[in-house]
Amino acid sequence: MSFPDITGELAARMPNLRGRLVANFPLSSITWFRVGGPAQVLFTPADEADLAYFLAHAPADLPVIVLGLGSNLLVRDGGVPGVVIRLGKGFSEIQVEPDCRLRAGTAVPDVKVARAAAEAGIAGLAFYRGIPGSIGGALRMNAGAHGSETKDVLVEARAVDRQGNIHVLSLAEMGFRYRHCSISKDWIFTEAVFQGRPGDKAEILEQMEAVAQYREENQPTRERTGGSTFKNPPGHSAWKLIDAAGCRGLRIGGAKVSEMHCNFLINDNDATAEDIERLGETVRARVKATSGIDLQWEIVRLGLPLPGRPIGEALAA
Repeated sequence: MSFPDITGELAARMPNLRGRLVANFPLSSITWFRVGGPAQVLFTPADEADLAYFLAHAPADLPVIVLGLGSNLLVRDGGVPGVVIRLGKGFSEIQVEPDCRLRAGTAVPDVKVARAAAEAGIAGLAFYRGIPGSIGGALRMNAGAHGSETKDVLVEARAVDRQGNIHVLSLAEMGFRYRHCSISKDWIFTEAVFQGRPGDKAEILEQMEAVAQYREENQPTRERTGGSTFKNPPGHSAWKLIDAAGCRGLRIGGAKVSEMHCNFLINDNDATAEDIERLGETVRARVKATSGIDLQWEIVRLGLPLPGRPIGEALAA
């Protein structure tokens, strides 16, 4: 499936654009599940100013979505209409600042922030070693692991709104809750400032190694997966509910519930996005039937199904 090519129209509206526009870019090539259709347009801005210029000049009715490392994401088989923005080199700097602060662009992988903090002797950010995403995603979903969350270490964040205006947001303005922030989804985060504390480099590296070892032993890190599939309901662990519902190892098409950690879905055998979403909805239905609890997706689902195919909860029917 492909979309009409609108890159020429966009380029004509934005003669000073410095970033790259690509029509019908295959998103399956850059997402961890390795499934899904194309982006109608993939835009890679040169830097924050270029991003702001694009947003200020893009048609108001043009759908715009930002994509990070593609780890916590399921792109549906019909692809994503409009523009998918992927932040690259212009958003990949890390700066160590005085008083145990660290500034990072939102394209920086979480693990690189953990490593940079360790090298600088800054404690408190080692938990990012266990989060397989970028800083932009960490801000959007208040990412956390091993007892710490982004809200515990964030000082402020920068974002560009849909009109191209740049905002500096305090921790309080982010409105963080469990796996959630209250900033409009139309705003694109570009930078974050974190606050750590003095620490011993060797001890921090040891802590990071423990986090890495835990992931290796308890999560299917070598599989084509999207990370944790469902949020933990209050007072419960999603994986325990899934296990109790008899879903460990459950398979639909090429998609499978991980036997190592059953809150992970795996593209085990050339799965389609529909296979994965159908499996997830089947798991949700079985957990609801056995426990009465509605599991909520933690993985973000984007785009359209193939023509004539169901979407969302209808997949479990």
